[in-house]
Amino acid sequence: MKRSSSHRAAVAGRRVAMGLVVLVLLVAGAWSSWDTAHHILLPKGRDHGTVTVAECGEEKCTGSFVPDSVSRERPRVTVDRSVAAREGDRFPVVVKPGSDAVVRTGLPGFLHAWVPLAGALVLAAFVIGGGLRMARTAWGVGTAGAALLVATFVAL
Repeated sequence: MKRSSSHRAAVAGRRVAMGLVVLVLLVAGAWSSWDTAHHILLPKGRDHGTVTVAECGEEKCTGSFVPDSVSRERPRVTVDRSVAAREGDRFPVVVKPGSDAVVRTGLPGFLHAWVPLAGALVLAAFVIGGGLRMARTAWGVGTAGAALLVATFVAL
């Protein structure tokens, strides 16, 4: 059966639109992840140390900060509650420049920083499979996102 040019244009338009949706999802996930991840991946010139969580509120936990040998002391620091921090926990951190907010480092912190990208990969997999009709690629992208989410859950 021969396809009309308007049908081919509609298919091409759908593929372009779905491709743009996938691109926006992945860029938004990467951008959101980079906001935290760059403190972990580019730690030079930042204060490093260990935080001991003293108390947790709804969104933030506070605790004492023990700096490494070259970092400056801080009386109290805050960490997002979403990093699986409970009272009494101790873990390595890096201080965000110009604040007393810290980001968890090490493998758990690294994986946690990329959770927004993992979610974007899972969402993009549905668009790739359904909108672009690329089932194998969708399975690969979705599996990568799910694996990152599971690894983060296990590490934290």
